[in-house]
Amino acid sequence: MEALRTRIEASVIGISRPPGSPDFRLPKGDPGLFGPASACWQVHSDFTAMLIGGVSALLLQMLHPLPLAGVWDHSTFQQDMLGRLRRTAQFIAGTTYGSSADAERLIARVRHIHGAVRGVAADGRVYAADDPELLTWVHAAEVSSFLRAYVRYRHPAFSPERQNQYLDEIALIAQKLGARNVPRNLADMQEYIENMRPQLRCEERTLKTLGLVMNAPSPHALAVPWTRLMMHAGVDLLPDWAKQQLGVKALRPLQQAILHQAVAVAAKPVRWAVRQSSAQLARQRVTGA
Repeated sequence: MEALRTRIEASVIGISRPPGSPDFRLPKGDPGLFGPASACWQVHSDFTAMLIGGVSALLLQMLHPLPLAGVWDHSTFQQDMLGRLRRTAQFIAGTTYGSSADAERLIARVRHIHGAVRGVAADGRVYAADDPELLTWVHAAEVSSFLRAYVRYRHPAFSPERQNQYLDEIALIAQKLGARNVPRNLADMQEYIENMRPQLRCEERTLKTLGLVMNAPSPHALAVPWTRLMMHAGVDLLPDWAKQQLGVKALRPLQQAILHQAVAVAAKPVRWAVRQSSAQLARQRVTGA
């Protein structure tokens, strides 16, 4: 049983805290950008919900032609989806749970990378990854998906007040990356996404992204069923209008209930196995334990 627990934990850490990640245990006493009492620490602490939310966020982001072009033209997403997942997870964990200095270093690195991402989309429009409006869209799609996944799969009783706190806190990261007019509460987030819908559409590469997600590689063969389940849950988490744009058939209530139960069962061994999560290590740093 211990060998199984160790293997599961190693798989999770291999994705959420890949080589090169900050040492969340140092320096002692540093609360980082948010601290243990923050809503960010709570929402980002569950690996299963974050993975589901991340899948949903990616597909939502890719409905915008300009971020879609940036990812396809300037990343190895198609060839190395796991690598992109690890880099994204590293950034989120580092800015959430890392020391203040480590978080700022990660933000500076991403800003530097964004500065080189420029091109022309399929519709002839020029894009730049450091465009404040695009940064706001990418952020909104991401954090709204994380929050939806956390509420659905980890904490259904998560209060609206605490959800607003999360959106208010996490706006700091978007602003440091260069975003402007970032939604900071549930009402503003809903209004922002609704106002963005006329700019969103499903292209050939959007559908290719969906295909890549549904056939995403697993860390090892034993994790394939688990990975497939998470991908399906991520697609199901999308708003109904986004599913329609992607041509994804919405699940019937019974099918959705079965999916939710399957995720709940699949999440248990992961939550049981992980003893040295980023949140746990960071808490040791802050408390000095």
